[in-house]
Amino acid sequence: MKSLSGKVLLSVLGFIIAGGTMSQANATDTIAKIKKNGKVIIGYRESSDPISYIVGGKPMGYAIDICNNVANELKKDLKLPNLKVEYKAVTSSTRIPEMLAGNIDMECGTTTNSVQRQQQVNFSTNYFATEVRMAVKASAPFKDLGDLNGKAVATTQGTTSDKYIKMGARGEKIKVTNVYGKDHADSFAMVASGRAAAFVMDDNILAGLIAKSSKPQDFKIVGPVLSSEPYGIMLPKGDAKFKAIADRVVTGMWKNGQMDTLYKKWFLSPIPPRNINLNMPMSSSFKKLKASPNDAGIK
Repeated sequence: MKSLSGKVLLSVLGFIIAGGTMSQANATDTIAKIKKNGKVIIGYRESSDPISYIVGGKPMGYAIDICNNVANELKKDLKLPNLKVEYKAVTSSTRIPEMLAGNIDMECGTTTNSVQRQQQVNFSTNYFATEVRMAVKASAPFKDLGDLNGKAVATTQGTTSDKYIKMGARGEKIKVTNVYGKDHADSFAMVASGRAAAFVMDDNILAGLIAKSSKPQDFKIVGPVLSSEPYGIMLPKGDAKFKAIADRVVTGMWKNGQMDTLYKKWFLSPIPPRNINLNMPMSSSFKKLKASPNDAGIK
């Protein structure tokens, strides 16, 4: 993992010294900051296709479309039609420190809304629900975690999937070697190169990585659903005004059918950079969230 910048490190240390919580009184007024700077900074992921990724230097994806809608809402609410939108790449390890340091105003990636993370940041109404499974080589005889005894299993630094590998291994009474990629592309490369037998991660991320690999037919997604997890826009802790705007946008998109349109665009149609269709039907977890949008985090 890359070393954190001095500004990020000081922010994290301050957070720890404060006891790991951030009071409403000390919460950042993101709206005032955005108005003062004339810009909103969106954190994004470089290889979380098709939710948040980069093609030709341009961030795009399901979450980016949603966050751009939030940015447009800010332009109207603040009466700033020329409000600048900037993008900053983050990783699983740096996303929360970058938020705490004030280097991003919202994060639009594949961040699970969890009760633990809610101690440090806010989340909007959830905009997606994923199911954690595992990617393996198509030729491998693996079907679930129990088949991975004695094998190396990959996941990405700073993600919730790590605990499901460990919990699953204990439940199956097997021993696996946990290996960690610096990002999702790195974790997937471990399976492709044979350094790991499986990559445990959100199914949408696995599908995206397989689709853009040089030989998609060489991989498959297998195993039971280890967890169902909601994604929300990550926001500064305690900033009720900013969260209200994000909630209004996301909830509105669920109600007016825009989420269905986005799902069709990113999961059921050809997408950049190779115009491959993931052909990934809505999961039961996604349908459940669609029926009852909320901002609840998992424990």
